[in-house]
Amino acid sequence: MSSDQKALEQEALESLDSMSAVPKLQGPIGRLIGWVDACFLTLSVLALVAIAATVLLQVSSRLFLPFSIAWTEELSRYLFIYMVALSVGVVMRQHRNISVELFHHMLGPRMKAAFQALICLMIGVFAFLVLPYAWQYAQNGTWQTSPTLRVPMLYIFFSTVVTFALLLVYSVLGCLEGIIAMCRSSASREQES
Repeated sequence: MSSDQKALEQEALESLDSMSAVPKLQGPIGRLIGWVDACFLTLSVLALVAIAATVLLQVSSRLFLPFSIAWTEELSRYLFIYMVALSVGVVMRQHRNISVELFHHMLGPRMKAAFQALICLMIGVFAFLVLPYAWQYAQNGTWQTSPTLRVPMLYIFFSTVVTFALLLVYSVLGCLEGIIAMCRSSASREQES
């Protein structure tokens, strides 16, 4: 992809989402984070494909078989839960979560970075506070099994731990990116003076 195409892509992205103007981490750390993002997105897409296959199997069994398969509804529900849990951090990092954008487009680059750092800090503090309780909730599943699949509910309830752990990690990343962007924009202002 040429530099002109990347610039046009970045401009189009910024017109859709003003917070994407805050630069992501670069270098080896940025590539590592990109690889981790790709892994989580791949797992989420695999869960989505598995949901589609499971629902297709359920519909086919109801139409073409004399009996319906009971475990498909339960499996599709668990796959959906893990699809959301595995993608929550990447969605937050790419600013694709639900947010109210009343004034973001009016902010300058430094204020966008400060806003991102503040939002990520608040989400991170919340995730940090909830994470121990998510672990307690997950442990409730040690003596339960799911009705039709007979899977220990610990694995299903553990999705809350995954969700809040990923929110915590990605909020730290977002906060760091915001702070670095604030420092860079203030340093570039000093050099211009």
